[in-house]
Amino acid sequence: MTNLVENIWRHADQTPEKSALREGTGDQERSWNYDQLRLSISSVMDQFTERGISRGDRVLLVLPTSAEFVLTYHAILGLGATVVTANPLCAPRELEYFIEDAGCSLALGWREGPFATEALDEAAAKTSTPGWNLQPGDLDEITAEAPATLAEVQPDDAAALLYTSGTTGKPKGAVLTHENFRATGRLLSSTMDLLDEEHMGTPLPLFHVFGQASVMSSVYTAGSSFSVIRPFDPQLTLKVAVEHKLTGLAGVPTMWNAMLYTESPYTPEDFSHMRLASSGGAALPLEVARAFQQRFGGEVLEGYGLTETTGAATFNVPGGERREGSVGRALPEVDIAVIGPDGTELPTGEVGEIVIDGPVVMKEYWNRPEATAGSRHGRWFLTGDLGRIDEEGFVFIVDRKKDLIIRGGYNVYPREVEEVLYTHPDVQEAAVAGVPDERLGEEVAAVVALRPGAQEDAAALKAWLGKELSAYKVPRIYRFVEALPKGATGKILKRAINRDDLASHGIRPSRETETSATQNQHQEKGDNASV
Repeated sequence: MTNLVENIWRHADQTPEKSALREGTGDQERSWNYDQLRLSISSVMDQFTERGISRGDRVLLVLPTSAEFVLTYHAILGLGATVVTANPLCAPRELEYFIEDAGCSLALGWREGPFATEALDEAAAKTSTPGWNLQPGDLDEITAEAPATLAEVQPDDAAALLYTSGTTGKPKGAVLTHENFRATGRLLSSTMDLLDEEHMGTPLPLFHVFGQASVMSSVYTAGSSFSVIRPFDPQLTLKVAVEHKLTGLAGVPTMWNAMLYTESPYTPEDFSHMRLASSGGAALPLEVARAFQQRFGGEVLEGYGLTETTGAATFNVPGGERREGSVGRALPEVDIAVIGPDGTELPTGEVGEIVIDGPVVMKEYWNRPEATAGSRHGRWFLTGDLGRIDEEGFVFIVDRKKDLIIRGGYNVYPREVEEVLYTHPDVQEAAVAGVPDERLGEEVAAVVALRPGAQEDAAALKAWLGKELSAYKVPRIYRFVEALPKGATGKILKRAINRDDLASHGIRPSRETETSATQNQHQEKGDNASV
């Protein structure tokens, strides 16, 4: 038996009264122990069966982070069907594409708050796909009198079909198997030292691989308690952390940032139970990690993974040796290397494309044999990320291969510049991108959200950066915004930044605002650079 849901069935046998799932606070809290969770999933399996869902079918799941997501997700897998998860804020055209591309037999939606189902109803109608819409509490009644029999599956049978962002064309569905999820749960729960008494919480969207695989699968592999937080709100997240006595919290850097700068009635002592904070999805600025740990106590541990690697590849070990700026070492059973443009492995410390092999790597892209072949180099999966590995095996992600800025023949890695920007006392969020430039090919630009009360001064910020970075890395173009565009996980969306508009209308501080020393550095290292 390799069905992923077997983890929950096993814990229900061993620790039936152990807390398994919680949502809400105070009088609004809903909770399930492991025995109740198993029976609730069994009840939902019956409802799917009544709607004609069986082994091998694909079900589009368009729910926000909620207890209902946890129940329906595992019920689909328990039947041997494949879950296709999508953002509840998707447009009808996007949902129609997912339904048709995946060949879904049922579309499951949500009727509450901003997650209205009009878009899914429209997409389902256009594709003649049966629909089923839920709202909080619809699945609370337990109708199953005994645990359901889980479908027997093969290790490489599809458990989930997760679509990539589609920045270079139509989204591709990454086929993640039961064994992929079992491997991620096994490797991360072991690396994070998750125990059955652990209380892990997250406001992450569960339709995304981070929340779905890295967090939920790890929790239910370990037999821990899982608190789902909806929607993400910094004050609500802190309240749940205190009331549920969370020992672990999972999120992305922008969430940590938001919690740091929100009004809160809590003191550091209120978070004495917090052991760790698992961070992923985007680069974690070191200043944010330090400030979060100082205020909330949990050790912030950064990891690295992609949708195509079931959210897992590297992680920093709790209490273990750390390297500043590193996403940790490769997880057990996972191999990582760095290759050059010709596909050969590079020596220690050299920057190249990160490649991954191991049980977490996806089976394929759904119905995309050419894309699947193009994502591999021999046994390696090509990540598209640039990085290096030091002599101790610590992995450093330099940047996305596609985000690399080549300014007058010099390579500028946006992540490096962003790390420095986050150390400025007035900067709350920052994104660095390349914009077209007739003379140099690309110019370095920064989009910045300031902390409350800070004054916009592009010239001063540029001069400050000139003391911290080589001149060719210093942004010449600036734009100040209230907040940077973010995706569903809270990750800053660089692709939403209009490069042409930034180049045309961004602030370009004049040379006269800089010190003579900085001017000389520009002349020597930046402005006269050529290919």
